[in-house]
Amino acid sequence: MVYEINNIGQLIKDNSYVGRGIVIGKTQDGTKAAVAYFIMGRSANSRNRIFTLKNGEVFTEPYDASLVEDPSLIIYAALRKYENSLIVTNGDQTDTVYDFLKDGKTFAEALKTREFEPDRPNFTPRISGIVYFDGADFNYEMSILKSGDPDGTVCQRYLFSYAPINGLGHFIHTYNCDGNPIPTFTGEPERVEIPDSIDEFTTVLWENLNADNKISLYTEYIDLESGASEHRLINKNN
Repeated sequence: MVYEINNIGQLIKDNSYVGRGIVIGKTQDGTKAAVAYFIMGRSANSRNRIFTLKNGEVFTEPYDASLVEDPSLIIYAALRKYENSLIVTNGDQTDTVYDFLKDGKTFAEALKTREFEPDRPNFTPRISGIVYFDGADFNYEMSILKSGDPDGTVCQRYLFSYAPINGLGHFIHTYNCDGNPIPTFTGEPERVEIPDSIDEFTTVLWENLNADNKISLYTEYIDLESGASEHRLINKNN
């Protein structure tokens, strides 16, 4: 159904590899904006990671620095804040968006300078989200940059803009499921429930991500009246 709202746990529980995922939405009671970001991994290099929180920003870092093989696509700022905007992405395009905002440019303009990851044959999409806070209100955008063909010869850029609805979030992830090569996410971001409790939201995500492949999860709720936020951070490597 067009307006169906899914339980995110039901969407992911039988999917061994959705990759990296972003959720943005509004709690059922209408008082908070909700953001989530998680990472999964199949290789030892990808699994050797944790999330760290520094001054309200989230970074991926090696769990064991001695085991890092290639940091280029796995170590980055995942969540940053600039003025009244919150940026969350699955790669170093977080910094691209941040720099463009500082220069008075837009989320869309920043992402026009980027494309999917050069990890042939998967060509992992770059997924990104941004929340614009305006007093006690907000709106948000999400984007996916992905290869238009199996050879990575062209980048297709998709931008989705949302007005928030109580109890509704949008969920975008890098892959449809596991495979070789891994099939890229297709279609629009999925409509998912956003509960009032950050602990409920965090638990349903973490407990339903594949136990072998999940690595880290970060969730944050921002009170729209006060601007106060609370977060949860879970690392499998702890």
